[in-house]
Amino acid sequence: MDKNVPLTEALFYILLSVRRPNHGYGIIQEVEKLTNGRLIMGPGTLYGAIQTMTAKGWIRIYSAEKDSRKKKEYLITDLGRSVFAEECRRLKELLGNAELMDTGSCM
Repeated sequence: MDKNVPLTEALFYILLSVRRPNHGYGIIQEVEKLTNGRLIMGPGTLYGAIQTMTAKGWIRIYSAEKDSRKKKEYLITDLGRSVFAEECRRLKELLGNAELMDTGSCM
């Protein structure tokens, strides 16, 4: 298995939110909407994760205007897409195994 997975829930949703260019506040809003308010990320969590993922090459700065009023936008990289796809495969395996055991608790 890839050493980059499993992802934390925050990392998973951030990668999902930057499949199109998105800025920090937009990511926070999208994650909250996708999870029906269950996951609310604070700026510290978000920007710490962005810094980590940028260093790993999973996301990149898409736009950064010199005008300080403009927000930086971030975009997933090919490497980030690969990590995300591996996590999706892992999660599908988990759910598939639960179905095989006929637990009924996941479905």
